[in-house]
Amino acid sequence: MKSASPPRVNNDIYHDLGERWYNAQDDPVALLRAESRLRNPWIAEELRARFAGRAVRILDVGCGGGFLSNYLAAQGHAVVGLDFAADALKVARLHDSSGRAAYIAADAYRLPFPDGSFDAVCSMDFLEHVEQPECAIREASRLLGPGGLFIFHTFSRNWLAWLVVIKGVEWFVRNTPPHMHVLRLFIKPEDLVSMCVRSGLAVDSLRGIAPAVFSAEFWKLLMRHTVPDGFAFRFTRSTRISYSGIARKSQQDYQDAANREEHPGA
Repeated sequence: MKSASPPRVNNDIYHDLGERWYNAQDDPVALLRAESRLRNPWIAEELRARFAGRAVRILDVGCGGGFLSNYLAAQGHAVVGLDFAADALKVARLHDSSGRAAYIAADAYRLPFPDGSFDAVCSMDFLEHVEQPECAIREASRLLGPGGLFIFHTFSRNWLAWLVVIKGVEWFVRNTPPHMHVLRLFIKPEDLVSMCVRSGLAVDSLRGIAPAVFSAEFWKLLMRHTVPDGFAFRFTRSTRISYSGIARKSQQDYQDAANREEHPGA
């Protein structure tokens, strides 16, 4: 008897959200907005501190409706948002108040830029949506110059993340589609660190993210099955549910990659 194929993540849901990216409360996309309210200022501050306040070149892989891309463009950075969903890119452009962000459709496994094109590559809520996350990380690393940053957010693979991220959202947020997330594509922190190392990146910052459960907005979500505008996430020490991190590309890794390109048979 032929065994059933493992469930595939449902990425088609991002093709027709339209303005729901920015205004829906009865949809899991509202949770992405809430996450971005926590992460965006943190990312902007990390970029300011690590690049001495100068404007940097940023690629936002899996940019969706542009929550991070538009935020960073408004900070004065040169941002390219990349996604496979034309509808999401259209919405992102419409909400770019700065007019500085560029948006393109492309394959995260084969990014259409030369080596060392960016100072930072962001991958937020994306790695758990692809079958080969290490391939996407390797491509991100290729595009970074010396000292460049790979900034990421994803979910840990364990029973608690399954309960909170998959079942909890299905139970308590209206219009959650089937297979929006699948557990087999979640990534344990130690596995992601190893993927980064094999791609020439050293993780130097890792922090957990979880819902702010002791709040009125959290209880409103449970009772109404919608996500209030004030619903919030917080940084935690635990990475058991979800986590964000920063990895840096060293000068030596960059030079080694250049040498391999110049002398492929060496």
